[in-house]
Amino acid sequence: MTQLSKAAGLWLLASAPAGAEAISLVLPIDCEMGTTCYIEDYVDNAPERGRQTDFACGINSRDGHRGTDIALLDFEAVDIGVAVLAAASGRVLRTRDGMADDRLMRGVTSDTACGNAVLVAHDAGWQTLYCHLKEGSLTVSSGMAVEAGTPLGLVGLSGQTNHPHLHFTVLKDGNVVDPFRPDATGTCGAPDGDGLWETAPIYTATGMVTAGFADHVPSLEDVRSGAARLPEGTSDAPLVVYSHIGYAEDGDRLAIRATGPDGEVFATEMVIEDPQVSVLRSFGRRAPPTGWPAGEYLGEATLTRDDRVIAHRFAHVMVAP
Repeated sequence: MTQLSKAAGLWLLASAPAGAEAISLVLPIDCEMGTTCYIEDYVDNAPERGRQTDFACGINSRDGHRGTDIALLDFEAVDIGVAVLAAASGRVLRTRDGMADDRLMRGVTSDTACGNAVLVAHDAGWQTLYCHLKEGSLTVSSGMAVEAGTPLGLVGLSGQTNHPHLHFTVLKDGNVVDPFRPDATGTCGAPDGDGLWETAPIYTATGMVTAGFADHVPSLEDVRSGAARLPEGTSDAPLVVYSHIGYAEDGDRLAIRATGPDGEVFATEMVIEDPQVSVLRSFGRRAPPTGWPAGEYLGEATLTRDDRVIAHRFAHVMVAP
């Protein structure tokens, strides 16, 4: 019998190779990769704690991450509605609903980190788990049969998330499997064709390590340590959005923008020149003579290559009255 994991807020946690039987997966979300969504994080294939690597030995994962995160590019998409889809035919094993869509994650515990969710059982011991669904959006219930592409609910902000994305986990006999490298979970290297996908989403080694608000142009050292991040803004201090990128390529375009209570605060676009392992870019504005209006400010950093989104991060700060 499956159990909730207090360590991850998921139903299942262990990691092991996939085994002989195969499952074929479609994209579990109704979005256009590189246009309205992108893959933010992959399964962590570094077995030791304190270190992370994605299936291709890249930087696009987080320590102990047990799924594939497919992120949306704006919060408005949650209001409009983006469908979460069954990745393969099967039967709904269990669901959870009733958790608020709250990017501040108030009241979320390790047991409820997955948020509103659907767990689907497939043939030969396979299961797929869909986390952070929108409250009240689930369209399936336990025992229902589903086909690949059947809507399960909508992307939301429930559980342990501060931005809209689907956390998608694949399991075999109760063990987490990386759908991009199913026969070698726990190691990294070149993928074996499309892995478990009918058509694997395009992988990009470039990633955005972090983005945030500061009140000055920060140093890379302060960005890495977290010292640069502005805990709360003041009406008379500058507002700066920074973005730390790994493995950028020549010609990549970085857009930085910020909005506040009165609309757009600033927006710019810059081109990355020459391949760079680590690059930090910032942009901002001094406070207007009357000061910044009090309220919440949203920053965004979007990295594109050939007009295709390959990385994106949100940043938030409250300006006190």
